[in-house]
Amino acid sequence: MKVLHKGDIFEQVFINEPGVDLHIVQEAGSRVKIHIINLSSANNNIVIEQAGKGCETEIYALAYLHGEEQVTTETHVKHAVGGGRSNQLIKFVLDDDARGRFVGDLKIVPDAQQTEAHQTNRNLLLSETAEMRTQPQLEIYADDVQATHGASTGQLDESALFYMQQRGISKQKARQLLVNAFMKEVIESISDTAVREQLLNTIDGVVE
Repeated sequence: MKVLHKGDIFEQVFINEPGVDLHIVQEAGSRVKIHIINLSSANNNIVIEQAGKGCETEIYALAYLHGEEQVTTETHVKHAVGGGRSNQLIKFVLDDDARGRFVGDLKIVPDAQQTEAHQTNRNLLLSETAEMRTQPQLEIYADDVQATHGASTGQLDESALFYMQQRGISKQKARQLLVNAFMKEVIESISDTAVREQLLNTIDGVVE
């Protein structure tokens, strides 16, 4: 377990780790910003507790999988004190027989008033045999909060593919462009310019 003291900042990008396991307790005014990028099988478990006022938590995760690869990402965010903010953006892109699973546990205790918490999970299935399971678990016991959550799973927009092909873009290239655009939202939120550019180039190279 890692404890962040007043004003501490923890910011890290995990790229293609077989698993990320973090347990962080945030004291007043501390900030967490985590990115997890998976291009192969992995199990991730992130536990964050905001134990002081004015904390900020940002969790971003992206998985792009082929074959029979599998990724599970679990996030457990607890607002134990009011006045904090958290934002989660979790995305999966699954092709072939790949499997994805997201468990998002968000808890706001009764005394954590004036909390702002957002959780979003978006998934893109590139084959009929890919499979995604999403399990949002929200426990909100305070009244004066701003809390949102959303989950969606779908396929590439056929009308967008058709439009791009009508403009002379091959179907494969159109597919690449749409998948890249879907994934870039997570990557472009990385603060480190060099890491961000490296990942954008990597994604351009692996998307089929």
